Amino acid sequence: MELKIDGKAIIAQPGQTLLELIRQLGLDSDVLSQKPLAAKIAGEVFNLNYIPVRQKDVTPERVSIRRAMAASHGEIHLLRYTDGVGKDLYARTAQFILFLALHRLYPGARAKMNCTVGNSLYIEVRRADFSAAALADEVRAIVAKNIPLLRKRIPLKDAVAHFRRAGQQDKASLLSLRQEDYFDVYTYEDFADYHYGELAPSTGYLQVWGIDPAEGGFLFRYPDDNAPDTLSKAEQLPNFMAVCMEGERWCELMACETVADLNDLVESGKIRELIRVNEALHEKRYAQIADEVIRRGAKAVMLAGPSSSGKTTSANRLATQLRVHGKQPILMSLDDYYIDRHLIPPGPDGKLDLEHINTIDTALFRKHLSLLLSGQAVELPSFNFKTGKREWNGHKLHLEKDSVVIIEGLHALNPALLPEDLDNSLVFRLYVSPLLPLNLDDHNRIPTSLLRLLRRTVRDYETRGASVAQTMSMWDSVRSGEKRWIFPYQENADTIFNSSTLYELAVLKKHIYPILLQVQPEESCYEQVRRIVKVLNYVRQADVDDEIPPTSLVREFIGGNSFYR
Repeated sequence: MELKIDGKAIIAQPGQTLLELIRQLGLDSDVLSQKPLAAKIAGEVFNLNYIPVRQKDVTPERVSIRRAMAASHGEIHLLRYTDGVGKDLYARTAQFILFLALHRLYPGARAKMNCTVGNSLYIEVRRADFSAAALADEVRAIVAKNIPLLRKRIPLKDAVAHFRRAGQQDKASLLSLRQEDYFDVYTYEDFADYHYGELAPSTGYLQVWGIDPAEGGFLFRYPDDNAPDTLSKAEQLPNFMAVCMEGERWCELMACETVADLNDLVESGKIRELIRVNEALHEKRYAQIADEVIRRGAKAVMLAGPSSSGKTTSANRLATQLRVHGKQPILMSLDDYYIDRHLIPPGPDGKLDLEHINTIDTALFRKHLSLLLSGQAVELPSFNFKTGKREWNGHKLHLEKDSVVIIEGLHALNPALLPEDLDNSLVFRLYVSPLLPLNLDDHNRIPTSLLRLLRRTVRDYETRGASVAQTMSMWDSVRSGEKRWIFPYQENADTIFNSSTLYELAVLKKHIYPILLQVQPEESCYEQVRRIVKVLNYVRQADVDDEIPPTSLVREFIGGNSFYR
């Protein structure tokens, strides 16, 4: 069969793997940035051990064509680290190797994926004699062996029994929801694991990595996103790490550390108590933040956070708590300081980067903030998103003695927005992000970005009439902007607020699952949707919207938020 791999034609012989064909074409590389890690065929991602033409499909009478190959007409696109999917595959490969190394060094010890810290992954290891240096040596040895990573299909009951014997009750419980009677695992010697997606062909693909000791475990460093052939720099993010640890304590407090725990709470009906406790924790944190603002004597709160983090609801709930202190909160949006669209210089690709700081009239904002904090009145602009132009409607603002202005926006923590002669005590910086501490199981975390994407997809579909494909087509651009303009400044915040809730996956499933199933294989977002559905298949749906308060962050996305009435 003739294939085209990255545009190069080749005849695939029966039994040849994609990796063999790639090497035959000279498309393989010794450097990570150029090295193919997986392949996309008809919208689906395949391991490089995939065989396009199997021996059993070739008979004297006919040659059968595999489904994916027929759908793609022989077109294959290679994925590398610089592709988002390639980076995810590299991360899963690293995780398999890490847990294999931990199993060999510390049999029976519990190790749990915790959170992403900058470009590192924090893994907790509950073992008193754990050594990050010993783990690094073991990982190095596993990588040097270049062990093939082959997926094996086994009966579901055998998989459940294996994980129970291995002490991974979390994974065994999760598999009870699986509808198929089989499960695919990657194995080596007596170790088996799975990371809900394809891995690299062998352990030798883990070329760029680092392990640093950390309290209670270690940090695994990934390659630099902008230069994958070099290791990312170690980042010290104590404030961010503290919030992640607080999230872990919340999980323990509410006995909900994994999706298996959440499913048990849904089944028993105790999810209603989980909702009440989670909402109470949020209310307590908003009250504490208001207390900090009052102690500081701040007149302005700069509130930033990534997409779908709940910034608007957070601004309103903080305003409510400030009223308890006798303050008169005023809400402002940085969006009103956008410059006219036709004045924005295009980027190198000729397109407008609407996430860039140069879309904000920073000089005007600095001037207005300085005047407001000095007791003077200003006329606020209003940005018309339909015309793409700024308007002046006579809206004037003057801060009274008890006024506190809450300024929300993508760039709110960027120092470029603050006057040089600012009295820092007058401004309080707040960062809001849903740092979900809930794991799928101990070895598989649920990325914060996934929760935000689910929130945004539901909100855009139900309130803005946007399709799943429309929302997801913008997601890479949104995340790119966040990495450039939000995440670098999160550690500068006076307080980081974790806006996730442990119950919301079970609630969001009711709203998002039906619309995800409508996405067809020919749509560009199909593979992305397919991965999300795989995760949601393990989550029990909860029909408990009536328990969620009208001021809840979750209401910002599923509807019924009283701040919008």
